[in-house]
Amino acid sequence: MSNKIRVTVWNEYRHEQESDIVRGVYPNGIHAAIKEGLDSEYDVQVATLDEHDNGLSESKLNETDVLIWWGHKAHGDVSDDTVERVYNRVLHGMGLIVLHSGHFSKIFKKLMGTSCDLKWREANEKERIWVVAPGHPIVAGIGEYIELPEEEMYGEHFDIPQPDELVMVSWFEGGEVFRSGCCYTRGLGKIFYFRPGHETYPTYYNNDIRRVISNAVAWSAPNHREYPKYGNAVPLETIKGRAE
Repeated sequence: MSNKIRVTVWNEYRHEQESDIVRGVYPNGIHAAIKEGLDSEYDVQVATLDEHDNGLSESKLNETDVLIWWGHKAHGDVSDDTVERVYNRVLHGMGLIVLHSGHFSKIFKKLMGTSCDLKWREANEKERIWVVAPGHPIVAGIGEYIELPEEEMYGEHFDIPQPDELVMVSWFEGGEVFRSGCCYTRGLGKIFYFRPGHETYPTYYNNDIRRVISNAVAWSAPNHREYPKYGNAVPLETIKGRAE
């Protein structure tokens, strides 16, 4: 039996089937490109929106240590039952990596408790993703910045809670900045939001982008700590003066 971290890469897989441009960039789907960047280090499977249970059945999630989420045009097609299953698995320790437009997914908004809205622009502009926490394991092996020649712009204000740790910040050719690498803990689960990855650009073939995602898998993997017990508790010690 493999001791590798078990990763599920989830993708809507709608753009690639409907757009010649996107299919030209990701002929086998965005999920396949992300999986390719992880295969040598982890036990990786894929799931897509139009599969039964949106590809994320209870059994599939129970076999997942870290879930990577890419969504954009079909957030509303993800069932509430699926969101609840993912939410509970995160609280119980499953890692979650939310990529690019997954900021507007039901699951990310539920975990953040805010609108998760932002500014955006598609103008084929340069993005420079600066490392602002150089000692963080998510950016191990990354230089001072990652430069992408063309990407979609996301700009502040990004309506998210203050990150537990801010790892990366983007600057765009048009002048905007954006919190692009944000870490959170919810229950026992670790969450990493990573901004780049618009469907019409070959971002997920970039070696540095792949390295960040791979590092984030290792960082967010569960520590298998027992889930806390809640509710009415029997005292551990004798309470003096306690009425019988």
